Amino acid sequence: MNIFVGNLSFKTTDDQLRALFEAHGEVSSARVITDRETGRSRGFGFVEMNNEEEARRAIEAVNGKDLDGRTLNVNEARPREGGGGRGGRGGRRDE
Repeated sequence: MNIFVGNLSFKTTDDQLRALFEAHGEVSSARVITDRETGRSRGFGFVEMNNEEEARRAIEAVNGKDLDGRTLNVNEARPREGGGGRGGRGGRRDE
């Protein structure tokens, strides 16, 4: 299961995120999302846990918990909607 973790401190690392969830089960990956241009944390991340039962327990245990002075917002990640990205309008302009 892919888990969204929001309201992360800008100083939280991948390793800290992994350790927080490993207390509740096996973590296959943990990643704090960073800005491509600056490399600075965007304040959220994702944790992947293969065992759904462990993942659900981890969500319950970690949601609302304080990490680095921030109250975490944790839930099952939703799939991305649409194409995302920039622009979005293609085609020609005949003006």
